[in-house]
Amino acid sequence: MLIALATLLSHYKRHPGQLAMLLLGLWVAGALWSGVQAINASARDSYARAEALFTTGLDRLERRDGEPLTREDFLRLRRAGLPVSPLIEGSLDVSDGTELRVIGIDPLTLPGDSAFAAASSQGELTGFLTSPWQTRVAPDTLPALGLSAREAGGAEPRLGGLAEGRLPPLVLSPTLPPDTLVMDIAAAAALLDSGERLSRLVTAPGALERPPEGLVLTRAATLVSPGQLTESFHLNLSAMALLALVVGLFIVQAALGLALEQRLGMLRTLRALGVSGRGLVGLLALELLLLGVAGAVAGIISGVWLARMLLPDVAATLGSLYGAEVAVTLNLPWHYWLGGLGVTLGGLLLAGSGVLWRAARLSVLGLGQAQAWRTGFYRQLRGMGLAGGGVSAVGLILWAWLSRQPAGEGLLPGFGLIAALLLASALLLPPLIALVLAGLGRLVRHRPLAQWALADLQLQLPRLALAMMALLIALSANLGVSSMVGGFRLTFLDWLDQRLMADYYLRPAPEQFDEVQTWLAERPEVGELLPTRHAEATLLGIVSSEGSRSPQLPVGLYGITPGESLMPNWPLLATQAGRDAAWQAFAAGEAAFVNEQLAIDQRLEPGNRLTLTSPSGQETLTVAAVYPDYGNTRGEVLLATPQLAQRFAATPSSIGIVLAANVDEAALRDALRQRFELGSDALVDQREVKRVSVEIFERTFTITRALSALTLAVAALALLASLLAQARERRRQLAPLWALGVPRARLVTVQLVQLAGMALGVGVLAVPLGSLLALGLVAVINVAAFGWRLPLHVFPGDIALTLATAGAVALLAAALPATRLWRTPPRALLAEEGDT
Repeated sequence: MLIALATLLSHYKRHPGQLAMLLLGLWVAGALWSGVQAINASARDSYARAEALFTTGLDRLERRDGEPLTREDFLRLRRAGLPVSPLIEGSLDVSDGTELRVIGIDPLTLPGDSAFAAASSQGELTGFLTSPWQTRVAPDTLPALGLSAREAGGAEPRLGGLAEGRLPPLVLSPTLPPDTLVMDIAAAAALLDSGERLSRLVTAPGALERPPEGLVLTRAATLVSPGQLTESFHLNLSAMALLALVVGLFIVQAALGLALEQRLGMLRTLRALGVSGRGLVGLLALELLLLGVAGAVAGIISGVWLARMLLPDVAATLGSLYGAEVAVTLNLPWHYWLGGLGVTLGGLLLAGSGVLWRAARLSVLGLGQAQAWRTGFYRQLRGMGLAGGGVSAVGLILWAWLSRQPAGEGLLPGFGLIAALLLASALLLPPLIALVLAGLGRLVRHRPLAQWALADLQLQLPRLALAMMALLIALSANLGVSSMVGGFRLTFLDWLDQRLMADYYLRPAPEQFDEVQTWLAERPEVGELLPTRHAEATLLGIVSSEGSRSPQLPVGLYGITPGESLMPNWPLLATQAGRDAAWQAFAAGEAAFVNEQLAIDQRLEPGNRLTLTSPSGQETLTVAAVYPDYGNTRGEVLLATPQLAQRFAATPSSIGIVLAANVDEAALRDALRQRFELGSDALVDQREVKRVSVEIFERTFTITRALSALTLAVAALALLASLLAQARERRRQLAPLWALGVPRARLVTVQLVQLAGMALGVGVLAVPLGSLLALGLVAVINVAAFGWRLPLHVFPGDIALTLATAGAVALLAAALPATRLWRTPPRALLAEEGDT
């Protein structure tokens, strides 16, 4: 059996290109899959550490007037018997530009099961509470402090730019999130120079039924876990990586099928020498295992490198979209390595199972006939057509089921629907190509060379089918994702233009808010003021045509000022009696707007009545309209600012300043800052807000674009692998045509036209498939993942680029074999024909 195995492996010594394509397919597919899983594993570790932090899962208390809490507030509440604990938070910049989050706690009053509260029984609090205190820090924060893990124990690093920049001695705590320093509240107050001020008071969830007088209570239920928010993002990454893995395995299956076909004579000889069919299949499986381990190990190593390259952009994405802090260094658990190896080997076994099955089914005599493989392939076409129909039926069932589900649910079934769409299209593609080639062959009966070219494509179809399936999936996925991202970008920019109507946005201190607003209203440079406020409430009840229900859902309240600048441009998705009537009711305080997230989650429609908690008890509002609120992760109720201040005692937020025509902006800015001693960041230019928002957006989708480009590159490799693997046999088939008088230039042209035409046909099919994929992403996946729906946009430029990419990929893949044919001397062509 060892001799037989060595004989099988000797094939790759004579055909190193096939071995290279096998390993390349495994390597590229494994690298993309392993890289994305490394990113996901590292990010989830960061979420777990962030959720273990003591500020998560606790109720928060803040002053209603916006003034900072003080130590006296804490002592007064503790003396009154309320179980509150103080927190100080701040940030520090180190010399390399990293911003560190500083948290000061009192572990003796901190509620919950935090590691610091539990440490008192272990005698670890003495060093934490007494001078020189301790700084608890995660190991991956040490590089920002200019230290290594070996130097960390007891070190007292200095922070650049601080007068008193010495930290308390460091103690490593792997459970903390990155770039976070935790210390006793006294040490934090001294480091941040906060004096008597506190950032907030926290208490155990539900410990207080109502907030003390003058304070605002924010329930822990409103602090959504970043792990929950980002699960859809990671699911999208995994889906794209799985797509790349499948496309890469197409390379493997195409190369395996060709290698097995070229070894038919060898297999016949081994069977004739006494190797059983079962033993031969076992040897082929062992060969697959050896190749798979080599390719998987290379893929995992390359995947880790890829993850290191992409992780900073992913961290920026998650920070921009969800406010989730993710470490930019990999922290991989042991099961990641086994998982990457298992997925790659499992995919290889799946890709090679068809080849093994065909090898086991063919008789000894049939093994020596290459045509037997082609005959078997055309039988497979019928099976692929039936399988494609079956998968299409499953997709229709999923679509019918999803259409009956409440909006905002069904994320996994939604991905199942998209997977069924892609799989059914891939399975139906080879039978469709065979039918088209047969039909075209009947149309060109009187053109011998064209008829030969079509018959030759039919002969090549068993080898090109997998590559064309990979190209279809890659092109349609690329078109669908680019359509979604482009539509998101277009919608996002339009939404920014509609929402950011003021020229400047001012955030004064709460105690200055009314005075600043009065002063601005008297300035001739100001055309209109758009003050905003915000508050928190609980949605107690909903009355609709379906009846009444009590969701008990925390929601945000946001106040805007309806005016000449804002009303014509604020987008509304649904109204009860028209846009004008909705704004009239809103401005009069008779009705409210709800954002799309809340409407989808709670199945709200204009005309429904909402009951909300308020400082005076309860308030009832009528829904007049639903508005889009892209990027928000919470349900929100919109009211006119005066109504929100009167009925819900809302905290001042910002003032939008619409300038009059032809005014001196610089003079107004200078007068405003001098009159109220505003900080440099209190007044923000609308153009700067848009610039920062667009910059965040572009960084957000860097990872998506990178994976799309890599997936398309893998599809191009699949086509290139198929053509290079059969290049020598193609020259043998072309030799008789040259001998009959067809010039080599025309033979080269025929080859290029064959592949470019087939790839262009695949590109044409990818256009409607990509559009359906984009529809599924925005109408199913986006709604289930984020709670709001994007409008579907079709970009003619992307469609043209898809068709051009299909043709370019085919021409590039055919160029090298065509060049070899052009450079082959006529004598060599005749010699190759003689060898056959």
